[in-house]
Amino acid sequence: MNRQLKTLIIAAFALLCVTGCKTKYDTLLESSNVDEKYAAAFEYFNQGKYQKAASLFESMAILTNGTSRDDTVQYYWGLSNYRYKDYYTAEANFSKFIETFPRSPFTEEARYLRIDCLYRSTYRWELDQQPTYSAMEHMNQYLKDYPESDRRSDIMAMLDELNYRLDKKAYEAAKLYYKMEDYKASRVALRNVIKDDADNIFREDILYYIAMSSYKYANMSVREKQKDRFLTFVDDYLNFISENPDSPYRKELDGLYEKAQKLIARL
Repeated sequence: MNRQLKTLIIAAFALLCVTGCKTKYDTLLESSNVDEKYAAAFEYFNQGKYQKAASLFESMAILTNGTSRDDTVQYYWGLSNYRYKDYYTAEANFSKFIETFPRSPFTEEARYLRIDCLYRSTYRWELDQQPTYSAMEHMNQYLKDYPESDRRSDIMAMLDELNYRLDKKAYEAAKLYYKMEDYKASRVALRNVIKDDADNIFREDILYYIAMSSYKYANMSVREKQKDRFLTFVDDYLNFISENPDSPYRKELDGLYEKAQKLIARL
């Protein structure tokens, strides 16, 4: 047997093995029989085999386009990826679904699941918060469009968490100047946080550090400028206690206020 013939026989045998070893799932995936693929996709989905289900739903997307099954296939394609915890792909699936089928019976749930995917794609407060803003935009729109939704409490909890991250990031960024002992910049930055977001969850802490910044800035100033700067601290102190009369920071600030009053009287 010459070498060329031997090579052909081996190749034919290999091809036969590959063809013979093809699974029922592989055959279905390549099939154009919509009914069989549809039934199998739901069977895999109900068995919790979400990756296989997603692939089958994806393979049907073109075949069912424009038919009564179109939105069901598209929705379950996304849901299969979601259940498989491929949130990036699922978000893309749901985004396309919402755009294509705005009035489908699945649309409200698809919008919620897309929001959940976006929420899971956000980062902790130290990192970039652009995904947070995007997620919050969709959450607020959902609440506006579905005010009586059963998902309302879930979305409100997500919003609370994301708002906390944004407030924390703004607060910590401003407080960094205080840690660097740049008390003038610290007071300006902290006041800007309050100006931009009066309801910042860390408002009490921010007002405390504003007062501390003004006191320390006055204390380290040259004598001829100290009086005015201690008076600024007095304003910050009074502002703080008017809002937080029972604050755990009160004792410390009361002590600094007494010192400031004595210093002002001597200047």
